[in-house]
Amino acid sequence: MRRSSLALAGLGATALVGALWGVTAERTRFQLRRETVPILDAGSDPIKILHLSDLHVAPWNTGAISWIRALAESEPDLVVGTGDFFGHPESLSAITEALLPLAGIPGVVTHGSNDRVAPRWKNPLAYLLAPSTPGASEGIPLDFAGLTHLYTEVLGWKDIDNSAVRVSINGSTLDFVGVGDAHHGLDDLDNLPGTVEALRESEEGRSRPHHSITTIGITHAPYRRVLDAFVTQGAEAIFAGHTHGGQVCLPGGHALTTNCDLPLDQASGLSIWRHAQRSSYLEVSAGLGTSIYAPVRLFCPPEAVLVTLVGDDGGYA
Repeated sequence: MRRSSLALAGLGATALVGALWGVTAERTRFQLRRETVPILDAGSDPIKILHLSDLHVAPWNTGAISWIRALAESEPDLVVGTGDFFGHPESLSAITEALLPLAGIPGVVTHGSNDRVAPRWKNPLAYLLAPSTPGASEGIPLDFAGLTHLYTEVLGWKDIDNSAVRVSINGSTLDFVGVGDAHHGLDDLDNLPGTVEALRESEEGRSRPHHSITTIGITHAPYRRVLDAFVTQGAEAIFAGHTHGGQVCLPGGHALTTNCDLPLDQASGLSIWRHAQRSSYLEVSAGLGTSIYAPVRLFCPPEAVLVTLVGDDGGYA
C-alpha cells in the first residue's frame, strides 16, 4: 500500500508540474514554424505567406501582442488569417495594436465563432470525448463589424468567408477560396462551385495571367467535408486553424483531440489531404492563443507559420 501511495503521489506531482508548465511557460513559448510548399509553376519566384490563426487575444496578452507585431520582420508577401482572433469582448484595440505592422501587406481572412461571440466556460475534458457543441448564438456578442473594418479598411485585407478573390503577386496568380466556420455550419459548400466559377468568369478572372492559376482554400475549421470540397474544386493547398494542435498533447505533440472530424495525426503541421484520387497540401496551424477559460498548452507550443510557396519542379503524390 505504501508503494501504491508513493506511486500515486508521484503521478500527482508529475501532473501538477505539467499543469504549471503548461499554464506559466508553454503557452507563451511562441514559435514561427517554417514550411515550403511546391505548388507554383516551375521557375516561379517564391511567395512567403504568413499564416495567423486562433490568436484569441485578450487585452492583457502584452507578450503575445509584441511577438505578433515582430512578425512583420519576416517580410511576408501575403497574410492568411483563419479566424478566432478575438479572445475577450474588449480585445479589438489589442488586436489592432498586434496587427498594425502588417498593414499594407496583402491578406485574406476567414472567421471563427469567437470572432462573433465571446468564449464561454466549457469543461475542458469534454473535448476528449467529442467536438464541442456549436452554439454560435450563445455568449456575449463581439464587435465583429469593428474587426472586419480593421481587416478591410485599415489593413487592406480581403474577407473571403464563403467567397473568393484573385491575387497577383511576384509574377504568380493565386485564387483564394474561403468558406465560413464549418464548426457552426456556416460553410456554404452548396454554393462553393458557383463561387469559384464566378471568380474565373469575372473580368478579373478572364484577364490573362503571366502564369497558370494556383488555387488555395482557406477555412477556419478543417472538417473533412470542407477539405474534400476544396480538393474537388482544384485547391492545391488548404490553410486552416481551429484545432489548437490539440492544445494539450502527449509528449511529441501527439494530439488527443482536433475538436472536429480531422484525423488526430493532422491536428497541426503540413500534410497531404487526399480525396477522390486527388490531393492537396493541408497546412493546419496550432494557433497562437487559448481560451481565457483554458489558458494552458502542453507539448503544443503556440505558433505562427511562414509558408513559402515555390515552383513545383518535382511534383507531389
